[in-house]
Amino acid sequence: MSRSPAPTPATTATTYAERLSLPWWLWLAGPALGGFLALELWLGAGGLRAWLPFVVLLPATVAALWWLGRVRVAVADGELRVDDARLPVRFVADAVPLDAAGRREVLGVGADPLAFVVQRPWIAGAVQVVLDDPADPTPFWVVSTRDPVRLAAALHAARDASPSSPA
Repeated sequence: MSRSPAPTPATTATTYAERLSLPWWLWLAGPALGGFLALELWLGAGGLRAWLPFVVLLPATVAALWWLGRVRVAVADGELRVDDARLPVRFVADAVPLDAAGRREVLGVGADPLAFVVQRPWIAGAVQVVLDDPADPTPFWVVSTRDPVRLAAALHAARDASPSSPA
């Protein structure tokens, strides 16, 4: 029985990687708001009800903040990876960097309901990835990023380097 060797980290070609983490001030404001809510529930209570809001709400607030900032965006191994979603770069027709106004226009009133959107309101920039896949009804992806020009360039480079790109 032969086994194929597992890919080593050195063989994975990552051209862009980013984590859509929260800004530092939200890590201060979130627990403060959770503490204030726990304080409001604590008022007038005695016994177990006095400390239970603090034990439940403060860790829940920190867990919610971690969950909101967990999303990773990467262009690696011929794929665009956004959290758990993966898009082979051979289906990328174009990648358009968007500023805050462009993102608002793409996701505004006339937005396509079939678009795949991973948007974080605390990140101004985004990239619109136009797809060229007749089997997929999704017309484009909109992905938040702090450096839209670099992500779009990485997508274009990966698409052009892909052996099965429709060029």
